[in-house]
Amino acid sequence: MSEPARRLAAGSALVLLLSGVVSLVVWFCVTFQAVVTPVLLALLGAALLGPLYRRLVAMKVNKSLAAGLTCAAVVLVMGGAAYIVVTALIDTGDQIISSLRDAAQSLSDRFEAAGTSLDEIATNAKDLASQFGGTAVAGVMSGVSLLTEMIATAVLAILLLFFFLRDSDKAVASLHSLAPRGSGDTAVAMARRAFQAVEGFMRGTTIIAFIDAVCMTVVLLILQVPNAIGLGALVFIGAYIPYLGALLSGAVAVLVAFADGGLTKALWVLGLLLVVQAIEGNVLQPMIHSRTVQMHPAVVLVALTAGASVAGIPGMLLAVPLTAAAFGVISELRGRHAEAANGPAGITESRADAH
Repeated sequence: MSEPARRLAAGSALVLLLSGVVSLVVWFCVTFQAVVTPVLLALLGAALLGPLYRRLVAMKVNKSLAAGLTCAAVVLVMGGAAYIVVTALIDTGDQIISSLRDAAQSLSDRFEAAGTSLDEIATNAKDLASQFGGTAVAGVMSGVSLLTEMIATAVLAILLLFFFLRDSDKAVASLHSLAPRGSGDTAVAMARRAFQAVEGFMRGTTIIAFIDAVCMTVVLLILQVPNAIGLGALVFIGAYIPYLGALLSGAVAVLVAFADGGLTKALWVLGLLLVVQAIEGNVLQPMIHSRTVQMHPAVVLVALTAGASVAGIPGMLLAVPLTAAAFGVISELRGRHAEAANGPAGITESRADAH
């Protein structure tokens, strides 16, 4: 067999092997989603809060106490943000519906039939939303409360986060011992590289989300939009889903502004939101993510689509960090392959120089 044919066969075998591994991983994640989701959420939390935990340990704080304090900080921050967002949406829900009805009535005065149909849609918006929500919950949960499942997932994720932080050294040692003979160092190096990629992505995303939230909160406060702090918290949470999260949270902010001040205020919020997103995409992301795994926007969108199709909103949240981890592993393998390929050549050159 010729050399090109041999390389083609080896490449095809590698593609088939990788496809099989990916298919197996996806099947496992879908089948055991109730367990996999909190585990992955805990890993993301460990990647994000690892520096805080290590700083507490460096200050001579007991490992268990440091992990407990870190988990308590997560509960306070995320619980507070969720409470603020839910409260803001509940407080402005009736106002949004009322503004939509007013807008529909205004269109009715100008376009008659079209306006009347819009007014009917706005009038029945609450009923439609409640019917759709009830149907969705009944279908997805099969009689089990969605809120109960979310609380159980969050509690399990927090408990796993505690153990991941406290026993990270033991996990590395276990991975080294469980790896096939002679591949322990490689397995540990790949795991570290993947975790570093996720850690860098989460840290950079958190910084960008905080800046976005502060900017949007200031804008909403200047424009005197109700519940500006709650909407800013929603922007912060939505920023963890690239592109789509900012779009959805921004749409809520525009809708609340429309409910409060009409079309003019909504357009102001929309315009300033686009400015903030432009600064994020062209300045903040290249600058903050310059030292982490770089991913093309097309790769991010494909990952988001795949995550949404597999696990809905949790899949969208986890898809990009997992893709960053995969890129980290590929980078580590590529570096080791290049080092192995250049090793003999480097040795030969050094011997030639010696002679």
